[in-house]
Amino acid sequence: MTRNPRQANLPADVEVVAGDLSDPSTLVSTLVGVSGMHLIITGAEYTPLETGPEIVELAVKAGVRRVTVLWNGEKGPFERAVEESDLEWTQLQAFEFMANARKWADSIRSEGVVRDLFGGSRIAPVHEADIGRVAAVALNEDGHAGKVYTLTGPERLSVQDRVRIIREIIGRDIQFVESSEEEREQMRKMGVQEDAIEYVIRWHLNPPKSAYTVIPTVEEITGQPARTFAQWVSEHVQYFKKP
Repeated sequence: MTRNPRQANLPADVEVVAGDLSDPSTLVSTLVGVSGMHLIITGAEYTPLETGPEIVELAVKAGVRRVTVLWNGEKGPFERAVEESDLEWTQLQAFEFMANARKWADSIRSEGVVRDLFGGSRIAPVHEADIGRVAAVALNEDGHAGKVYTLTGPERLSVQDRVRIIREIIGRDIQFVESSEEEREQMRKMGVQEDAIEYVIRWHLNPPKSAYTVIPTVEEITGQPARTFAQWVSEHVQYFKKP
């Protein structure tokens, strides 16, 4: 499901439907015949969705049985609506996505530079495909209702570690420059609100232990090891290499 099916760029055998979580009325036809949903709790500009209760009500009415919800552990109206419903819910917590490295793509291609505030801050980022694999299991198999799964990659990495891995895979020297304003500007371009920007910066400068502790949940749930950051970069070298 996507707000813009024309830009989905998915394989031909994937059914693409139009829908917008910030406008629950667009979900009515989309939910026909659906038994499981994977939900996120933020909207187009990374602001918390305020439509959670309506989405949950529509899902229950349509006959949806199971949902997985990607959230950060804090409970707002969306999360409470899920927990208080009759849906079989599974919470997926992921503190850092490997795909966040895409924010460095432009400066790597144009200058061979990564500017980031959090050079030495270590986190165990998770491959977004592993989140999808865990969600698929939880939505298709019994035994996951009411569970909270924290998802990480298989290694704890600093920004400089990730820059080194990108450098080795694309075969180009990349300079790291510690810069706080660059980090803020990147998030502003993504539409992140100023208070959220400050929260993210404070969090990354002093991440909780759970964010950098490697947890084997992905392998335990899926039966396959979590993907490494090197695998993620190898799959996405086009972001970092000049055309």
